[in-house]
Amino acid sequence: MFETVKYEVTNGVAWITLNRPDKLNAFTEQLNKEVQHSVKQASRDKEVRCLVITGEGRAFCSGQDLQGVNEEMDHGEILRRFYNPMVMEIHRCEKPIIAAVNGVAAGAGMSLALACDFRLLSDKANFFEAFIHVGLVPDAGNLYFLPKLIGHAKAMELAVLGEKINAEEAKELGLATKVIPMEQWQAEITAFAEKVASMPTAAIAVIKKNLKASWESTLEDSLERDAQGQRIAGLTLDHKEGVAAFMQKRKPVFQGK
Repeated sequence: MFETVKYEVTNGVAWITLNRPDKLNAFTEQLNKEVQHSVKQASRDKEVRCLVITGEGRAFCSGQDLQGVNEEMDHGEILRRFYNPMVMEIHRCEKPIIAAVNGVAAGAGMSLALACDFRLLSDKANFFEAFIHVGLVPDAGNLYFLPKLIGHAKAMELAVLGEKINAEEAKELGLATKVIPMEQWQAEITAFAEKVASMPTAAIAVIKKNLKASWESTLEDSLERDAQGQRIAGLTLDHKEGVAAFMQKRKPVFQGK
């Protein structure tokens, strides 16, 4: 189905693996499109309750493949046609998305990770705002997500100085949910993803929506959104199951419904 992406669904988790390891999973127009379409496919699949985006080989994603860049190209048009639709598809997804950053996430590869809900980093991974080193500005949503995660001052520092941030530094900044030793990588990523997939994902969808809206809302708007969201969550089967499990002193079995 896809040529530059591996796509597999296991135990409620859609695994989307960037598959250009010989190029450090650098973006091409095709890879942009296939990430977009694979996220859309997972969003529509009722069996999928969580997504993982990761990279094949030793890199997560090294950004744009510079072999496809020339002096005449309109960088803005490339973003509008390929990167922006990909990022918007990720941003619109109501299901939790995990970036499993197995190696370097540079340039737009870092932007890809920032667009996700969780970032799990291997102890060999690093983030690299590479744009400034070729006279460009961070794109693909980078400057939208980054300050929301770490604040304006630190975002400015990373974007302008363009220094590599290792996994432990990313954790300290708030960019990493967890740092995982490489020898435990697959087992821990799988455990984390399947744990999220087993949660009440209908409620997670409301949480994602309300968190995104909170940045541009008044308190009054947020309170009303809380009420609307809680009404939706309160009518789910997962809420009924959670209450029943609490009363029966057992572990709940959520269905994401």
